Amino acid sequence: MSPQTTERPFINLHTRKRYHSSPEDNFVVWSDSDITIDERLQRSGHPPMTLWFTGLSGAGKSTLARQVEKRLFGRHYLVAILDGDNLRHGLCKDLGFEANHRSENIRRCAEVAKLLNDAGFLVICAFISPKITDRETARNIIGKNRFHEIFIDSPLSVCERRDPKGMYRLARAGKINNLTGVTAPYEVPQNPDLCITTNDQSLQKCTDQLVSYVSWQIRVMNSASNSRSKRETIERNNFII
Repeated sequence: MSPQTTERPFINLHTRKRYHSSPEDNFVVWSDSDITIDERLQRSGHPPMTLWFTGLSGAGKSTLARQVEKRLFGRHYLVAILDGDNLRHGLCKDLGFEANHRSENIRRCAEVAKLLNDAGFLVICAFISPKITDRETARNIIGKNRFHEIFIDSPLSVCERRDPKGMYRLARAGKINNLTGVTAPYEVPQNPDLCITTNDQSLQKCTDQLVSYVSWQIRVMNSASNSRSKRETIERNNFII
């Protein structure tokens, strides 16, 4: 005789619904994971966060993102890069470089970063993201406690000398439009969480500053999480008493 088993009812408990713009949207609901953020933190040893690198083309965003990723990976962190050019090869390949397309590009990337954060990842985003309003949109999507605006600062003249993709030369020749810093504006962050100047520092020193910032943030966030857990334990014990 085969052993009897008690089947778990197939019931989904959804906690969030999106704005309904059509009847079909009534059936679009959020499915939460059975694994909590605290459980993921215990596994990885670090809280989820998003480092949002913003700055001109040629400032060093992608280069620094790769260096920081390598360092953090060496510490066994769950870490991933979202690079603007890479996402335009797939998820955002239908978008151009007009202002509204750029805003949609940032919105999509922020949503991906949020999903990765929810899975426990430390995400490094490397996007020019020239508009303050778009970066604020990303902050609101990802969450203010997880979003860290990192200004990768380098003068336009230095970025033009580097010109790794040859875009500045083409923009100055009038062959491409909407290049940030030349034919489109860049809105400098007013109060970034961290500013890294890449024109007067070595790659290693810039990387050291970023890794130190991450380490400090992890200590602060882990301390807050531990304090919250202790408080919840005390409250639970008091309730039981």
